[in-house]
Amino acid sequence: MSLVKLVEPVAAEELGRVHFIGIGGAGMSGIARILLKRGVAVSGSDARGSDMVTALRELGGVIHIGHAASHIKNVDTVVVSTAIRDSNPELGEALRQGLRVIPRAAALASVMAGRNAVAVAGTHGKTTTTSMLTVALQKCGVDPSYCVGGQLVTTGLGADEGAGEVFVAEADESDGSFLMLAPDIAVVTNVEPDHLDNYGDPRAVYDSFARFVERVGRTLVVCADDPGSAALVPIARARGLRVVTYGEAEEADFRVGEITPDGMGVSFAIHGHGGVRLAVPGRHNALNAAAVIAVAAELGVPFAAIRDGLAAFTGAKRRFEAKGEAGGVAVFDSYAHHPTELAADLRAARDVVTSFSGSGRVIAVFQPHLYSRTRFFADEFGAALGLADEAVVLDVYGAREDPEPGVSGALVAEKVPLPPGQVEYAPLREAVPALVADRARPGDIVLTMGAGDVTELGPRIVAELAAR
Repeated sequence: MSLVKLVEPVAAEELGRVHFIGIGGAGMSGIARILLKRGVAVSGSDARGSDMVTALRELGGVIHIGHAASHIKNVDTVVVSTAIRDSNPELGEALRQGLRVIPRAAALASVMAGRNAVAVAGTHGKTTTTSMLTVALQKCGVDPSYCVGGQLVTTGLGADEGAGEVFVAEADESDGSFLMLAPDIAVVTNVEPDHLDNYGDPRAVYDSFARFVERVGRTLVVCADDPGSAALVPIARARGLRVVTYGEAEEADFRVGEITPDGMGVSFAIHGHGGVRLAVPGRHNALNAAAVIAVAAELGVPFAAIRDGLAAFTGAKRRFEAKGEAGGVAVFDSYAHHPTELAADLRAARDVVTSFSGSGRVIAVFQPHLYSRTRFFADEFGAALGLADEAVVLDVYGAREDPEPGVSGALVAEKVPLPPGQVEYAPLREAVPALVADRARPGDIVLTMGAGDVTELGPRIVAELAAR
């Protein structure tokens, strides 16, 4: 959207009457929900109805299905989703009227203003870490407001207004809009090249995180194990920020040790504090939890309280989410769409299989997301899928991109270092449930992965297994 540029946010009370174009999206609907609960007049439009639209109407929002210039009436501020094109009639009318037009991130910054704001950024793990922090603080009685890029299992919501002074938000770097946020405390879980369709080259990704640090008001929390995030430490210290580190590194302020798979969860220790058990699996989640513990300490929450809060976290939607079990085969779904994320989830799946049976296998069902990302990372995707026992690779979910010659799921499948017969390229999505059911046997885990409509296959695989 070339017509909508990055802008400095204003305080929420200055937004006036707010109209959201594309209000049904997860991020947009969450901000709208918070504004409505604060008594702000909210209207909006979306291409289709949804449960989110219904919920906003119940809170008093005036929501239109379909887009029309006539919807821009008695409005002061217009918030625009990244999915909205410049040709949208509502956007055109807002610009014609000279209204304040801002992207979602600026609206998020507005509702965060005046709170003790915590923003969680990073190439991977930000949704889970933000969700984990939110649930743990809720269990500690902090009652934060929150805005997450996914849905909490505990509430079914991705955003809500809390009674406390803390505001927890996920900071999305995909389009650089996280540079509109100005949190008091920021977490950077890791920094790796991604979204190169937007950034162009890896250096620009690292530079954007350095600029994000310049927006932080008080404390930067970083993973000492990750070179990309650790590189931000001298930048933060030069600005006079307090820096807190976590990870398995010896020098970490919150040092993680003794990580042990524990059924569907993981147990670990924070040196000098004590043991922690999570109900979600994987070394990466132990590190995410250490970030939460570090933030909680900055907020004055005792270790014992946040440890108990973490024990109550059962996950976020599409983050190693259980979809069902049939015929002794457990099926999970993950939003993983970057090689590092695939590797982390497949290692977690291996831990779960080993913990329960020791003899089960891990079957990965992967749908590459975006033609550009598939082209950039085909080799790395293949290597990550090699951590599974069997891999089924779907065709690319193009989302906002047009197809590229020579770029398909086959490009990834041919890079998977598994023996012949244990890797299959499956361009016909409808055939995948039966194909997976043919391969699976009791004790196995099936993990569907990707940011596209692969998520719809989990229940269908369970149904196919049950029918055998």
